[in-house]
Amino acid sequence: MTRIKICGISSVEHALATAEAGADYIGMVFAESRRQVSPEKARGISGAIYRQKHRPQIVGVFAGTPVADVNRIAGFCNLDLVQLSGGETWDYCLQIGSPLIKVIHIAPGTTTGEVLAVVEEGTRFLKDKDYLFLLDTGAGKALGGTGRAFDWAIANEVAARYPVIVAGGLTPDNVTGLINRVHPWGVDVSGGVESGGIKDIEKIKSFVQAVKQADTMFGEGKRR
Repeated sequence: MTRIKICGISSVEHALATAEAGADYIGMVFAESRRQVSPEKARGISGAIYRQKHRPQIVGVFAGTPVADVNRIAGFCNLDLVQLSGGETWDYCLQIGSPLIKVIHIAPGTTTGEVLAVVEEGTRFLKDKDYLFLLDTGAGKALGGTGRAFDWAIANEVAARYPVIVAGGLTPDNVTGLINRVHPWGVDVSGGVESGGIKDIEKIKSFVQAVKQADTMFGEGKRR
């Protein structure tokens, strides 16, 4: 089963729709972004999700935030996981009290060997933590949500060796092709399920449905 994360959730309405659609994770952004939510708002969204019988895991997205603040917000907002998107060091990662998603940004010109070296180093440092790696497009100072895909050949090589989440430019129309080619542990989408910069419930449903259909078509991922 390919796990599904819908990121950039900023309202109870969209969080509940995402849960109802069958996503495995929702992401709320605490880093500076047009999708940024306050801890108080995020706590309200988490509360609504926790009242659901079958709920997705709740991920908080941070970048360059002091460790103490990340841990405090994670507790206050009842986050299940913390996602680090700001190039944080491995020592920083070890100080996070929650299970971790560590983002690796793949800029134009990045090689598969370079990405694998980072993953291998992180695997050694984080061996005592509950963690995952997320591969996303790197573009300038953007920390995600670029709406652009990176070279899926890199994702294919990394996913053959490690369980990874793939993000960057995914939509309901192209996620089937990604799953067929890469067979990632999970997929992550934000802008690809928006209309006019706002989460689109029908697109969220379409994305989840496309992933589930792809799993059926391609044997639920030959690498799991």
